Amino acid sequence: MLHLLPKLPYSFDAFEPYIDAKTMEIHHGKHHQTYVDKLNKALEKYPKLQNKSAEELLKNLDLIPEDIRTAVRNHGGGHVNHSFFWQILKKNIEPSGEILKTINKKFKGFDIFKEEFSNKAAGLFGSGWCWLALNSSGELEIMTTPNQDSPISQNKIPILGLDVWEHAYYLKYQNKRQDYINAFFNVINWKKVSENFLKAKK
Repeated sequence: MLHLLPKLPYSFDAFEPYIDAKTMEIHHGKHHQTYVDKLNKALEKYPKLQNKSAEELLKNLDLIPEDIRTAVRNHGGGHVNHSFFWQILKKNIEPSGEILKTINKKFKGFDIFKEEFSNKAAGLFGSGWCWLALNSSGELEIMTTPNQDSPISQNKIPILGLDVWEHAYYLKYQNKRQDYINAFFNVINWKKVSENFLKAKK
């Protein structure tokens, strides 16, 4: 089974002016495609692993042969993280329901959550991701991962994620990562985030 680049359910310019069309085109068609291609390449000599989903591979990295473990971690993580990211983007969706109630309870208000998430994302050194995830105790937590590491590998379930690699924002925002983070809050598909949360709690 070859891993495939997922099609986007929207046009590249769907998130203007917050995320520009050219960045979306390159991010999806070049960067994500490369992760998919290199993951497939790494798995070529291990037919049994080709039948597993990328998520299954990341959940059990210790079981991956050592000669391809780093490649699976990096490129499998890049594939999973981006596939997740594309799904949680949409304009003009306000947080509501149980996810909003839980955020308000956990972080003492949505604005405080937004500030903590933004600070974590802005403060991540180098390339990586900022996440809202459900941990093994069933609690929401804000966390970061370096490079293309996934919360899945730490037995945590991603609910919301922000790509803070420079390729995600540099064409429009250059070195102003904070401006990109601020813009991100205008394109979060809170309906999908809520679905992620309810599914993770089951």
